[in-house]
Amino acid sequence: MKRIFLSSFAALVAGLCLRLLFVLKFPASSGDTVLYEQMATNWLKHGVYAMEVNGAIQPVDLRMPGYPAYLALMYWLSGKTEDAAHLLVMLGQVAVDVLGCIFIVWLAGLLLVLGDRHARQGPVLRTAWWLAMLCPFTANYTAVALTESFAIALTAIALVFVVGFSASADELIFPKPRKPWEWENNYRHWAIPAGLAVGVATLFRPESPLLLIAGWLATGWQLLWRRRAGDWLRIVAYSGIACIVPLIPWAVRNFVTLHEVQFLAPKNSNLPGELVPYGFMAWEKTWLFRMKDCYLAPWKLNSESIDVDTLPARAFDSPEEKRRVAEILEQYNNDLTLTAEEDAAFGQLARERTARHPLRTYLWLPLLRAAILWFTPRIELLPVAGHVFPLAQMREDDPVDQEVTSGLFVLNVVYVVLGIWGAIKLWKWSVAARSAVSLLLLYIVVRTAFLTSLETPEPRYVLECFPALIALGAVALSGRKYKTADTMPPG
Repeated sequence: MKRIFLSSFAALVAGLCLRLLFVLKFPASSGDTVLYEQMATNWLKHGVYAMEVNGAIQPVDLRMPGYPAYLALMYWLSGKTEDAAHLLVMLGQVAVDVLGCIFIVWLAGLLLVLGDRHARQGPVLRTAWWLAMLCPFTANYTAVALTESFAIALTAIALVFVVGFSASADELIFPKPRKPWEWENNYRHWAIPAGLAVGVATLFRPESPLLLIAGWLATGWQLLWRRRAGDWLRIVAYSGIACIVPLIPWAVRNFVTLHEVQFLAPKNSNLPGELVPYGFMAWEKTWLFRMKDCYLAPWKLNSESIDVDTLPARAFDSPEEKRRVAEILEQYNNDLTLTAEEDAAFGQLARERTARHPLRTYLWLPLLRAAILWFTPRIELLPVAGHVFPLAQMREDDPVDQEVTSGLFVLNVVYVVLGIWGAIKLWKWSVAARSAVSLLLLYIVVRTAFLTSLETPEPRYVLECFPALIALGAVALSGRKYKTADTMPPG
């Protein structure tokens, strides 16, 4: 058994089997899947990045073009589209996910070297490989036509280079002696690849530049207070320009086709000329914090009726407020289209609720969203209900369902705890590694804070943080003792 766990090939086989299990046994779909497939099909057949609106093909920019481009390529290679090409699309995502695992291993090795240049890398690299290949939370997204496999893999690639320029910035302050044959760790070697990787990732997920921003903040803290502003500005310039380069064709297309300057997708995913329900979204943010709440109101908007009695009690502060919401929804339900007047009424409710309980809107609910994002069982793609409580009743009704949900919840907690443990261990282990640890933690915090500001928090959006968690977790399990005295930088 020990020889199996020492084998990287065994980890590869086990990881491939896990992904093929999801692809063949539990293929899934999502609301966004339809949009991506439609845009890819129109792009391939009509040469237009568009979707059908009121029976006509209309150019759009409501999703970044990376994933539709991948689907269009798979459709072209297979000669099939949408459901008929599903297997090839999923197998391609398996390959992308495995590539991401390779870069997670590289990231773990980089962190180890930053902690101790003379440490044995083999155990940490094998541990990272097993943790990455057997992570069900990233693996199960290979079985659905969504951006996650690409976003996670590209984030892992970008993290390697961003951590690299963070470490090279540290060496500007505390130079390390090198042998004549050793490669000079210069931020110029890392900043441009980091920017390019983040730029390509942005073609799949528009919030990907948050990683680069975290890198800039971390290196700024290192360099600015030591009066190395010029070096920091060069890092920002090199990586920032490199990030923009992959986005230029998309921006040019939007300017020529839609007559707008748009490097990203619209924040609210609205069609040109479509009403953005700012008031309705502000009202949601005063009570919504769970993904299942999204099915009660926001994901029904402009397509289904919304029943006030299905909304949770926390959506109302009084019977009078519930009556006002019921009156607005009654008008909306007549034609299933939110008008500007109805949206304004929801906006007024949101302002009143926030004025009464500002901490609820700006602190407690975002904290609850963060907890849900990080500690959900992550079973939304699996054919299980996801109910654990009440324990006795669920055990009697469907013990398998409860066991799967509980097991995945515990496993999710294990990955989070390992990541925290690894960060603490590296921090105590080596001063030289603290800049990288700070960067990774800052990225996780910045991304989580951004996600809590969204009106529909989906747990899948924190999976881009899992490459950092897994790499840190591998260091946590490395068995190395804390070591500080001989890794203190001079001065």
